[in-house]
Amino acid sequence: MMPHPEAYPEAYIDFLVHFHGDRDWFECHEQLEQYWKEHPDDPKSDTWVGLIQTAVSLYHHRRGNIAGARKMSAAALDHLRGEHLTALGIDAPSFLDAWKDRHKRLVSETNPAFSDFDIPIADPSLEQRCRRLCEEKGLRWRAPSDMSNADLIHKHLRRDRTDVIETRRRAAEQKAEQKMEQLIMANERGAEQNGASEH
Repeated sequence: MMPHPEAYPEAYIDFLVHFHGDRDWFECHEQLEQYWKEHPDDPKSDTWVGLIQTAVSLYHHRRGNIAGARKMSAAALDHLRGEHLTALGIDAPSFLDAWKDRHKRLVSETNPAFSDFDIPIADPSLEQRCRRLCEEKGLRWRAPSDMSNADLIHKHLRRDRTDVIETRRRAAEQKAEQKMEQLIMANERGAEQNGASEH
């Protein structure tokens, strides 16, 4: 019996909508990676990573980065677990067979032509929910990649990274402040020890 579609993590639903709707595999990676990082003890952790790597492989392949596509494709095969895929409403044997075939083509051909990839969903209510969300967003389920959309194809180069840069800047400042506090405390301890030894 399949889980109720509301039982799946929202990030996973978003992943599937982007994967099959606008084919924004960069966003797939962002959505699911955030979930994976927030749930480090999730028993499906390997499979979350494998699904992320699947999206990243497709993103690289579509951009013509065959080496990156091959590397991520192989990594995905190492991480995807059939029992987890099944629990996520995916037809695991079909998915794994299709991905293995794609990987073989990636590694055996010098410049393999790009083609979209669909994850075979076994849970009809999950697919229905994803289709409905696509429709609400004005997307067509399993539409082909828009190869004329440079913002989609090269998203990692064109996205607004202001928030990421600001978050990293604040983290670096906090780290520097903590280091300064540690140095001050170490100096104070050293001064106290010197004062005690003089008496």
